[in-house]
Amino acid sequence: MFRVTLLALPMLAACSTDANHLGNPLIWPFNAVQTGIGNAAYQQRRGAVELIVKSEFLAILADISAGTGPVLTRAMDTARIPGQDRPTRVLQLQGDLGLYSANPGALVTALMVFGG
Repeated sequence: MFRVTLLALPMLAACSTDANHLGNPLIWPFNAVQTGIGNAAYQQRRGAVELIVKSEFLAILADISAGTGPVLTRAMDTARIPGQDRPTRVLQLQGDLGLYSANPGALVTALMVFGG
């Protein structure tokens, strides 16, 4: 029975040419490893951004208010926010400065979202 199932699996994987959200089951183990590596890298980068924001919270708020500054630049570099997006992102941060003043976690999340 196991052998029949094992032989049928590749045929079932090729049954449809339509895209689906699961993908090819033969490559699931590789996708799982790749996802794990990607998540670990993201978490490491998020931790670095969080450390910058929380350890220099008043300075980053002042930088946002001013539109630029070394702490904000370092946080944006760490979050990997593209240079061409930064002026727009600073305006967005300035618009929500009241929220970020009360919630540093929200600022970390916004920076990570902007960085992709």
